[in-house]
Amino acid sequence: MIAVPPHKVRRPAAALVGAALIAGALWGCGAKSTPPAPAPTVTVATPLPMNVIDWDDYVGQFTAIDSVDVRPRVTGYLLAVGFKDGDLVIKGQTLFTIDPRPYQAAAAQTAGQVARAAATLVNARGELARGRTLLAARAISQQSFDLLVAGERQAAADAQSARGAARAANLNLGFTKVIAPISGRISDRRVAPGNLVTADVTVLTNIVSLDPIRFAFTGSEALYLKYQRENQAGTRLSSRVMANPVEIRLQDEPTWRWKGHMDFVDNALDTGSGTIRGRAVIANPDHFLTPGMFGHLRLLGSGSYSALLIPDAAVVTDQERQIVYVVGADGLTRMQPVELGPLANGLRVVRKGLKSGDWVIIEGVQRAQAGRAVKIVRGRIAATPDGPSQPAVGPVASTATAAGPAR
Repeated sequence: MIAVPPHKVRRPAAALVGAALIAGALWGCGAKSTPPAPAPTVTVATPLPMNVIDWDDYVGQFTAIDSVDVRPRVTGYLLAVGFKDGDLVIKGQTLFTIDPRPYQAAAAQTAGQVARAAATLVNARGELARGRTLLAARAISQQSFDLLVAGERQAAADAQSARGAARAANLNLGFTKVIAPISGRISDRRVAPGNLVTADVTVLTNIVSLDPIRFAFTGSEALYLKYQRENQAGTRLSSRVMANPVEIRLQDEPTWRWKGHMDFVDNALDTGSGTIRGRAVIANPDHFLTPGMFGHLRLLGSGSYSALLIPDAAVVTDQERQIVYVVGADGLTRMQPVELGPLANGLRVVRKGLKSGDWVIIEGVQRAQAGRAVKIVRGRIAATPDGPSQPAVGPVASTATAAGPAR
């Protein structure tokens, strides 16, 4: 048996112990965990309660209540123009003058015919009176008397015809002055003096009325049905078209400056577009509004109701639904689906999904994750007077106005 030196026996054991120590050190390094990320900081606030009124927005165009193409009623040569292009004219004002001399001559001629017919009638009546006396004395026959009666009647008819011709001639003479049929703003003259104008054919100019003025627009079938349902349920402020107030702003106006009311809704929907025509009337005393001008109209869409308002930036779209992030009492974030309404004073109306005491994340929404803790900073939601008006999410009223603090 061969003896092994002691130092050769201990060397492999030492190597094994060293390897074990190295492996333990490496394992300890691998098992060390990454420290958790700090909770993100977000700003939260409770929804702002407020009573609001819905308005529906439409784009339309101003139109004149009356628009008249001015045409002559007699044929002749134009002598003069009695206005400046673009003037405001009043009803009865002389606009054009047609050469009256041919019509003056015709009037004088018919006046002579009237005088002649009157003289003939006087003579015929005298003959008839004498014939009546002679017939009573049996000095003339009945046939001769009947001829006198017929002559008197014919003279009376001739006199009436002459008077009618005289009236027609005087009318034509009066029509040589073309007068304004309505008050309003006149266009430019289409014919210069010296030109021949033809009765009922030549268009001399155009006049449009300005005060009041109409605003014409079209509405969708969905909105028309909404109004009808509200009228049936009695939830609309008024079911009468004439009582529905409207507000209008022009393309360059930030506020709804012009006030009016509805005066017409068509009796049928357009089968091609599925829309129905509506019309409002607006006072225009300074004649600022002009037919053809475009504008935005908002029509009262509801009565006053209580709603909760949040900033529009707090709303996140998740596929086909809208959500907000709410922080619970445990400090964790959760997603809350909501049903939205229009904008009111710069804030979004929330119809369903929130309670007045919910802490809604209004800043830092991009850092929020459902089920994760957050560090909150308390903020406050404030309404902005005359805030922007934008279309609502979904087929609801497109704008709303504050009706006062919620009760």
